[in-house]
Amino acid sequence: MAKDKIAFFCRNCGHEAAKWTGQCASCKEWNTYVEEKIVKSSGKAARSSSWSSKDKKIPTQSFNINNIPVRKNSRLRTKDEELNRVLGGGIVLGSLILLGGAPGIGKSTLLLQSALRLEASVLYVSGEESMEQLKLRADRIGVHNTDCFILTETNLIKVLQEAEKSEPGLIVIDSIQTVYTPHLDATAGSISQIRECTALLQRFSKETNTPIIIIGHITKEGTIAGPKLLEHIVDVVIRYEGDQHYNYRILRGIKNRFGSTDEIGIYEMHAKGLREVSNPSELLLAQSDERLSGSAVSATLEGNRPLLIECQALVTTAVYGTPQRSATGFDLRRLSMLLAVLEKRCGLIYGNQDVFMNIAGGLKIVDPAIDLGIVAALVSSYHNISISNKYAFAGEIGLSGEIRTVNRIENRIQEANRLGFEKIFISKYSMKGVDVSKLDIEVIPLGKVDDLLKLVFA
Repeated sequence: MAKDKIAFFCRNCGHEAAKWTGQCASCKEWNTYVEEKIVKSSGKAARSSSWSSKDKKIPTQSFNINNIPVRKNSRLRTKDEELNRVLGGGIVLGSLILLGGAPGIGKSTLLLQSALRLEASVLYVSGEESMEQLKLRADRIGVHNTDCFILTETNLIKVLQEAEKSEPGLIVIDSIQTVYTPHLDATAGSISQIRECTALLQRFSKETNTPIIIIGHITKEGTIAGPKLLEHIVDVVIRYEGDQHYNYRILRGIKNRFGSTDEIGIYEMHAKGLREVSNPSELLLAQSDERLSGSAVSATLEGNRPLLIECQALVTTAVYGTPQRSATGFDLRRLSMLLAVLEKRCGLIYGNQDVFMNIAGGLKIVDPAIDLGIVAALVSSYHNISISNKYAFAGEIGLSGEIRTVNRIENRIQEANRLGFEKIFISKYSMKGVDVSKLDIEVIPLGKVDDLLKLVFA
């Protein structure tokens, strides 16, 4: 006989407790425990609900690390170079990958498009859409693959039995919140079901050496729905982000046991699917040739990729008593700090001005090298003086008004030179060891913010 069990799970970290408490004993968060009723199956029923694993693939003894055989083709490369870059060169065999993103942003489209273009058999498991809906999406994408199989099933045991029988090269689970295991009498999407299903998928991927990609929704705070324990179970965590009002999407690595987390992939959403953006700087810069005040180009980094983006500022006299401060794609507290530096070190009065800041293209930038471009745009709008669209900026602003060095300055200079910029303003402390003799761009070193005002707005 199955016995009912009442347990309380933390929505943040997945910690299980026998009774409800206000604060989680593991992550110390408040009011995160939820009650769940669990019915565990008997031993016979549990054995019948599992799949028959292939014991010959499971090592039963320890091996010397020098004698462990390694396959030459340990990664499964896709036709999507942006996805390969984020994953560190392709999908590692036997890995469990978690893809998170907001609903409706295009996670299913990204994986279905990659599955249709993959040179291997793919089992696409959908718990949210029917076969007809997936077929319509595949027809819209315009890619056909005879080795892509669709399974609309939410019972994870049946899914794994089908996977063991068909032996696909890749399994896609869309999504982890819709599948369930029958030996837990909890609803699909609950913390216990998500944790148990992820553990079963991890065991299957390691035993059969089959890579699995699972899709997970995110919460309002931007974290993946479900306990944080999921991020520890899986091998790779990537986040698919972007604004639905813009066409650009960014694939960002959060955790990767097989590669770096500094890489990003950039896509552009079209009616026929996603297009890889190999040169995002040209798309993010303004397409107009008119010189307008309040606009400056900053050389930043997204992962290991240099980007030149447009910083837009609007400074106008405040109508109300308290001036407004607004920033889109940039830290508002950082903006307030830069305004204070301009007031203290340069004598520009922003206390009676409304200030609006925007990063073009819908990107969110945290690179401190964008400070110099932000300051240039703010001063340009304040004096209503336009900056040449052939000028680029890269530098961090300190509280004393000094322009500090930033990492990988040579990559930023080379990207600006490749796009045809004539001048780039950087910190004078970054000039050591930088060779610009073979470049056509003029590098102008700056020491303080005052130097920027003298050279650009004289």
